[in-house]
Amino acid sequence: MGSLVQEKCVACRADAPKVSEQEMAALLPHLPHWHVVEREGIPRLERTLRFGNFASALDFALRVGKAAEEEGHHPLLMVEWGKCTVVWWTHKIRGLHRNDFIMAAKTDRLYEEAAAQAARP
Repeated sequence: MGSLVQEKCVACRADAPKVSEQEMAALLPHLPHWHVVEREGIPRLERTLRFGNFASALDFALRVGKAAEEEGHHPLLMVEWGKCTVVWWTHKIRGLHRNDFIMAAKTDRLYEEAAAQAARP
């Protein structure tokens, strides 16, 4: 995850290349908690993260939203009691771009920070 989390998203156009199967195979080991799911014929990266209550899940979603705004790349966020599901894909290309893997890594980092903060007395 280290190098991905340091990268910045690049602006995507409709003709931007989707990640190849080979690229995806190289990137996914850096994101062991993420799954590739297909919805409406579009592959997406998805992870459900667990929290102790609704407020913590909502706070996390807001942190992901802030990071998304900073990078200009936006996920689907679903907040429920005790969990937040985050889904990344690139709308313009109807598939996965390197940006999605970058943002999944940044999401993981935010989750690690939230867990560390929750563990403090």
